[in-house]
Amino acid sequence: MSGAVISANNLSLTFETNDGPVHALKDVSLNIEKGDFVSFIGPSGCGKTTFLRCMADLEQPTGGTITVNGVSAAEARMARAYGYVFQAAGLYPWRTIGGNIRLPLEIMGYSKSEQAERAARVMELVELSGFEKKFPWQLSGGMQQRASIARALAFDADILLMDEPFGALDEIVRDHLNEQLLRLWARTEKTIAFVTHSIPEAVYLSTKIVVMSPRPGRITDVIDSPLPRERPLEIRETPAFLEIAHRVREGLRAGTET
Repeated sequence: MSGAVISANNLSLTFETNDGPVHALKDVSLNIEKGDFVSFIGPSGCGKTTFLRCMADLEQPTGGTITVNGVSAAEARMARAYGYVFQAAGLYPWRTIGGNIRLPLEIMGYSKSEQAERAARVMELVELSGFEKKFPWQLSGGMQQRASIARALAFDADILLMDEPFGALDEIVRDHLNEQLLRLWARTEKTIAFVTHSIPEAVYLSTKIVVMSPRPGRITDVIDSPLPRERPLEIRETPAFLEIAHRVREGLRAGTET
């Protein structure tokens, strides 16, 4: 489809193991448009992360096609089209927070002044200004994950791929980071693909929610959210929010019954 930033068409991925083939994804077709915030939700092992890794060229599909910005995932990776945020913050303990955020810029050969300017900008975006000289162990889990997001934003890719970045955090911190992420998305206008196990998180964050079935991973429902882009946490108590959450729950239930 024209205009799609990420486009999968009949995407399948089968892992060969000693116990036989594992069908991680089967005939997955989806278009993600520019500026979308798309959440992927489903039971463990349903292929959510595998799908994200295919977008990032960290896994290669065994069937179908996937394009990112109109080119192959491999070409998009070489063009540094996306930033990737993993489940764990993955910060180097011997580098300061600023040093961790600057790392991809160092690798890409940016000048020292450009590194400093970009690091300062993204630290302000994730509300970590003033923590540049701290080490990861001096920061809370939530702050470490914000540093990880800043690192992924540092080279200003248009696409942000996020693999359950808040899954290990407590609910209060998670709520706060959800609010921050929505503000960040509004300010940067990135296209975001976000993996989660949390129904409230998926509904609160997304313009589109993709419900996936147990292995072999298939899409059982795609829900376009009618919620406004401005979303205070209190929106989670509104009928519209609860209605979407109910549809997600029904989609998950239907996926396990097929």
